[in-house]
Amino acid sequence: MPPLREVIARHGLDARRSLGQHFLLDGNLTARIARQAGALDGRHVLEVGPGPGGLTRALLATGAADVTVVEVDARAVAAMRELHEESAGRLHVVAGDAMALDLATLVPAPRQVVANLPYNVASPLLVGWLRNASLWERLTLMFQLEVAERICAAPGTPAYGRLTVLVQWCCAAELRLRIPPAAFVPPPKVWSAVVVLTPHATQPGARLFATMEQLTAAAFGQRRKMLRGALRGVGGETLLGRAGIAPERRAETLAVAEFDRLARLLCTGDSKSNPVGAARD
Repeated sequence: MPPLREVIARHGLDARRSLGQHFLLDGNLTARIARQAGALDGRHVLEVGPGPGGLTRALLATGAADVTVVEVDARAVAAMRELHEESAGRLHVVAGDAMALDLATLVPAPRQVVANLPYNVASPLLVGWLRNASLWERLTLMFQLEVAERICAAPGTPAYGRLTVLVQWCCAAELRLRIPPAAFVPPPKVWSAVVVLTPHATQPGARLFATMEQLTAAAFGQRRKMLRGALRGVGGETLLGRAGIAPERRAETLAVAEFDRLARLLCTGDSKSNPVGAARD
């Protein structure tokens, strides 16, 4: 296969800030990232935003049954179609916006995601995967370091927030690799990190997940407020009393299990307020 810099030059694949693009060209590093996903033998792997294909090549070098890439940039799609010709049918190229697609339908089970996510859509993509976490065996994802630290944060720390709760409610989260800006072309202004998410055996249903989204949005939307005020619109002190949580506490002090307790009370309507509307559908 031609060198990645040659692929970039041939397709005019200069990284575009509007697409959140920063490319990894070091084959040793992309192989190391692929290894964080564990043994991929027989797995169907999804990659979002492959760019010129550095990580894609590393994934094809594993025992994965196949790799499906989703790419919105027509220049990168052309590069991926060239790589498809070299892959003996193991690479599938989907041209489209990952935010608008039902990604789980693109790959059969057992399925995993391994991706250097475009910075501008990384968090919404992640939340979309969490809504159906039971469909995925594992997600090995690269984020800006700040986002990765938020995902893996502990209660009571500055990074702990809404995304932390949603992720750790659904998955075991491990921060595996920290990657400096110089590893990318062009270098971003911040460090990046690889996080491995392994979904829990039991997952919340759609109504409960929607309830948790609204609960955490309320709790962390006014994180300096005591919970009695931040949660006034979804039950306030009545809800907190039923959950056995002191109303003077703040959102960042609650463990994920305590948020789970609150969300389940809301979802069943076990408070005197009108809880999240979707919970009564």
